[in-house]
Amino acid sequence: MELPDFQVCDRDLPDNVLSEYATAQSIAVDTETMGLLPIRDRLCLVQLCNEQGKVTVIRIAKNQTEAPNLKQLLEATNVVKIFHFARFDIATLRQNLDIQVTPIFCTKIASKLARTYTNRHGLKDLIQELEKVELDKSAQSSDWGNAANLSDKQLKYAANDVRYLIPARQKLIAMLKREERLELAEQCFKCLPTVVSLDLLQFKDLFEH
Repeated sequence: MELPDFQVCDRDLPDNVLSEYATAQSIAVDTETMGLLPIRDRLCLVQLCNEQGKVTVIRIAKNQTEAPNLKQLLEATNVVKIFHFARFDIATLRQNLDIQVTPIFCTKIASKLARTYTNRHGLKDLIQELEKVELDKSAQSSDWGNAANLSDKQLKYAANDVRYLIPARQKLIAMLKREERLELAEQCFKCLPTVVSLDLLQFKDLFEH
């Protein structure tokens, strides 16, 4: 697959790649799983991208329970981790690899607080508007379980899910500041680990009447 600054690793980040990402102010993160229930559906891939556009895809083995270098990076308090719908990704990272992600920026929450003129807050629509890039989502619902034999189309899809999150975050921050909602967004991000704890315990509608 011909993509610049792209590499695939097995089970964990190599030490030299960890060192490179650990100096970033922020990194974009995404996951691919066998389904949408973190308690049932295993983690297959973790994708990372830094400010320079370097993308790393980590293939997670079946029954793997730890990735020490990835854990060190995602728990580092000096690096902001940017997700789109962080609630799902941080739940699956905690459930599968015991990673407590912090600090967090969720572009989906930011979009809902800033882009109140639309109800289209999916990654494809967000990147289309903010980055003028049309993402190909045709590989979204595919079998990620056979990580050793992923197609070029799947790997390109996985890479593109993180490639545009960092510049999109900057535009969303500007919008949130303009609308005086950045502090509210930051408070929402800080609540996410608690929301994920409730999700993994299968509590629903806890704050309803």
